[in-house]
Amino acid sequence: MKTQELDKKYVLPTYGRVDVEFVSAKNATLKDTTGKEYIDFTSGIGVVSVGHANDRVTKALCEQISNITHISNLYYITPQAKAAQKVVEASGYDMACFFANSGAEANEGAIKIARKHGERDGEIKRYKIITLNHSFHGRTITTVKATGQESMHNYFGPFPDGFVYADGIDEIEALLDDHTAAVMIELIQGEGGVEPQDKAKVQALAKLLKEKEIPLIVDEVQTGAYRTGEFTASQLYGIEPEIITLAKGVGGGVPVGIVMTSLKEVLSAGDHGSTFGGNYLSARAVCEVVDILSELKESGDLEITSLMFNQALEKFYNAHKDIFTQKVGIGMMCGLRVKDAQTLSDIIANAKDAGVMVLKAGRNTLRFLPPLTITKKEIDRGFTLLGSALSK
Repeated sequence: MKTQELDKKYVLPTYGRVDVEFVSAKNATLKDTTGKEYIDFTSGIGVVSVGHANDRVTKALCEQISNITHISNLYYITPQAKAAQKVVEASGYDMACFFANSGAEANEGAIKIARKHGERDGEIKRYKIITLNHSFHGRTITTVKATGQESMHNYFGPFPDGFVYADGIDEIEALLDDHTAAVMIELIQGEGGVEPQDKAKVQALAKLLKEKEIPLIVDEVQTGAYRTGEFTASQLYGIEPEIITLAKGVGGGVPVGIVMTSLKEVLSAGDHGSTFGGNYLSARAVCEVVDILSELKESGDLEITSLMFNQALEKFYNAHKDIFTQKVGIGMMCGLRVKDAQTLSDIIANAKDAGVMVLKAGRNTLRFLPPLTITKKEIDRGFTLLGSALSK
């Protein structure tokens, strides 16, 4: 059977598949079963941060898998301890880490930390988590409910109680009460349409929450691992959250989720766990990816690449203002607002045919999440192909 036939027969139909199958890749260039090449402006929805088939990551993983892949978290794991050190030091915060396998799991861990912290030694139970409308925090029952998109709540209830949605940062203060355990936000809403939050408003919120001793959770599943120019967008915004969640780009393609928190004493043995989280293989990936990206940051190459990509995107936007209404985003997490939903769908379909992969996000946004190692040649080629897609 062909792959498409096997997929339809044996895989649950939870994804709207694009009719293409990739068989190899290098950095930001993909190749399908026919030998056709594509420029990847998606990096697996922000996952392949250091590019496809990165030589250093490949070598590190091969070395690790040929030695020891997995035991369990009942024992000390050197790569996990080193990965935690690298992540914490890159963030600049005084935190400790818990390792999981996905962004949703990281957000589940963050919610558990906030709610246990909310017990307050027998005082009134703090359990409410305030999130934002248009947010996205995962696909588990709890993180679906934490997601402020009503359309995602269909069919799967009843849900865990205690989630409250604000229309924006300005509305959060009015929703705070004695039962509030935490506020959970994305500094740039990804699935919600590449929507950056206002820096001054975020800083004011962070200050208010510290005064009220309410933890701030920042979901950095998509913005983390230097996607916005700093290791976390929280650093870029000049705030110190109590809890940060990471995933996607921090593993470079290996499934990893991380909860970082300054509330180091809240969870104790048995409160939380993961069979696979932080095993030898995934932790080794984190070590290598963080090293590569930190080196790019320190050398200035990361800033140069981001500048090149944004200049090319700005030029492309200015040349097609009949189709696009606004350029949005920060760093290498970018988007172009499209005039209507049908045009956006047509662009994505035509782009694939032309040989460039792009993404859709809410609010009629064409989303760009290229590898942070993308070359100028790949950038130029990608926008040339995207231009030919628009001509159709």
